[in-house]
Amino acid sequence: MCSNHANRGVVYQGPGKVEVSSIEFPTLSLGKRLCNHGVILKVITTNICGSDQHMVRGRTTAPAGLVLGHEITGQIIECGSDVEFLKVGDVVSVPFNIACGRCRNCKEGKTGICLNVNPARPGAAYGYVDMGGWVGGQAEFVMVPYADFNLLKFPDKDQALEKIRDLTLLSDILPTGFHGCVTAGVGPGSTVYIAGAGPVGLAAAASAQLLGAACVIVGDMNAQRLEQARSFGCETIDLTEEGDMADKLEAILGEREVDAFVDCVGFEAHACGCNHHKEAPATVLNSAMQMTRAGGQIGIPGLYVTEDPGAIDEAAKQGALSMRFGLGWAKSHSFHTGQCPVMKYHRPLMQAILFNKIKIADAVNVKVITLDEAPNGYADFDGGAAKKFVIDPHGMVA
Repeated sequence: MCSNHANRGVVYQGPGKVEVSSIEFPTLSLGKRLCNHGVILKVITTNICGSDQHMVRGRTTAPAGLVLGHEITGQIIECGSDVEFLKVGDVVSVPFNIACGRCRNCKEGKTGICLNVNPARPGAAYGYVDMGGWVGGQAEFVMVPYADFNLLKFPDKDQALEKIRDLTLLSDILPTGFHGCVTAGVGPGSTVYIAGAGPVGLAAAASAQLLGAACVIVGDMNAQRLEQARSFGCETIDLTEEGDMADKLEAILGEREVDAFVDCVGFEAHACGCNHHKEAPATVLNSAMQMTRAGGQIGIPGLYVTEDPGAIDEAAKQGALSMRFGLGWAKSHSFHTGQCPVMKYHRPLMQAILFNKIKIADAVNVKVITLDEAPNGYADFDGGAAKKFVIDPHGMVA
């Protein structure tokens, strides 16, 4: 048993403000419920995610005092009495989805919409608004429930620490980007457009290459992020520039549409061209229907919310967007939305990392920081830094 430890975490204080504060040391419980099926982790790495940034910008109903963080890799320091297949000392990746392993959806592999871990709605995550009240993992220590089901154990501890900058991305953005590509139908010879060159977009671009895409095109408004996409062989389109997107695709591909489209932007999207400072939440979805060939598929790992208090109009505040859905219907498009079921992909993607088939840390430009540097990391990320900030709470990476 571990007790009497101190613990610190990154705490949301209100729009635009996070700070590192003392928080409770985790126990194998949630409120009055015992979690004998859980473990306590010493956090090795925990990453800042774009969806955390939505909350920190005040674009959700997140309450002040929320401990942030759902991208967690750690070492087990305590096991509950019902944990059978893991032990103290194991180094593990934590899917950001919390899943019971017992409900209908979990048994169907739909771990992003587990029915038993969030009283408000299907699906839960650590440190996230409306996602079940679970304490976040941007901290020194965290509790993970249903450990035998949820956790991916790395086969060799030393090898895991050696490749931790890559393996830390298995908790969310690499499976999420990969899922976006899979649901967009990316395969050998595909032409793919990735909307957004943030960390998820870059992970999707690297995933498209892993899946055998012939040409991966990344669109964004941030010159540094586009440069990062080019660094591992992507074509790019600067969306601040005027011009018809079909013409821009034709200049790259010789064709005016792509086979597959992946939306890695989500609800804080902005208009293109001279209006790029103006928010237009449906613009990526409408572009997807215009740019994808008839019969093509559209993967939407980018986050869309049911409530957006900071939206530009009353409809968007309720998550209602003005989409030209008839165009998608006419072109027989398929759309795939929702949280990535991380567990579906994390083991094969771990193998791809361990056998050097993907250099994901280089692709997303991982920058390791201390826990105390987290508020600055949030500020830099919000400013458009072409980096993926990875917090190292115990100095185990550096």
